[in-house]
Amino acid sequence: MKVYLLKDVPGVGEANQVVEVSAGHARNYLLPRKLAVRATDGQIKIAQQYAENQSRRTERERARAQQLADTLAETSISFKVKAGEAGRLYGSITSADIAERLSGVVGNEFDKRWIMLDRPIREVGEHTIDLKLEGGVRGHIKVTVEPSEV
Repeated sequence: MKVYLLKDVPGVGEANQVVEVSAGHARNYLLPRKLAVRATDGQIKIAQQYAENQSRRTERERARAQQLADTLAETSISFKVKAGEAGRLYGSITSADIAERLSGVVGNEFDKRWIMLDRPIREVGEHTIDLKLEGGVRGHIKVTVEPSEV
């Protein structure tokens, strides 16, 4: 039996998909719990339109993320922080600090989860930080850490 899923169902499919399931599973589980409805021609058409819209939206997000990655590859940000004589910082620079600085550069909110930082930066110097943006787009940014004059 073909059903149109209204919600995500593990092992069956995601919302807005038309899937083939056994009649008993549909009758006894999916339909009574309002997880799915019987697939009609109209709902199959709706599912196809939804899939097309999702693919266009995903492509737009990927293009926007690639443009952002290209812009950030040419950008370098710097921090002036207190450091000891050996070049070790008295604090650390975290992904939240980098995201805050990038938000000013980009002009809108930059999510700190996009910054792939294994551990906080604790040394003076130039560091290349990997980015994982929306749509699986990867990029990098150069972060320069300089000791401040006390």
